[in-house]
Amino acid sequence: MKLSEIAEKLGWKKLGGGDSALDIGQGFTSDLLSDVMGNAPADSVFITIQAHKNTVAVASLAGLAAIVLCSNRLAPPDMLEAAKQEDIPVYQTAENQFWASYHLGRLLDLP
Repeated sequence: MKLSEIAEKLGWKKLGGGDSALDIGQGFTSDLLSDVMGNAPADSVFITIQAHKNTVAVASLAGLAAIVLCSNRLAPPDMLEAAKQEDIPVYQTAENQFWASYHLGRLLDLP
């Protein structure tokens, strides 16, 4: 499913960054950036509360498709600038990480 469709259906607000036309098949939820680097599947959505530019660097290194900031976390300007440079879309949701992950999994019909 296209990232833009997912965002629309789940009510994610785009804060900045790159292309939302990517196909998404899964997500990965963590706040430990080393865990993300070692375990997140490429081209997945990174669900987190880590709202800083290092999150973008990790997403880029891991080949992730997008970042979703949970609990209405705001992305600081340097994070959005890094996301723009790395072409990684950044979204915001009011949901906590559990619910954001659950709803993404249900939408993608994951087991």
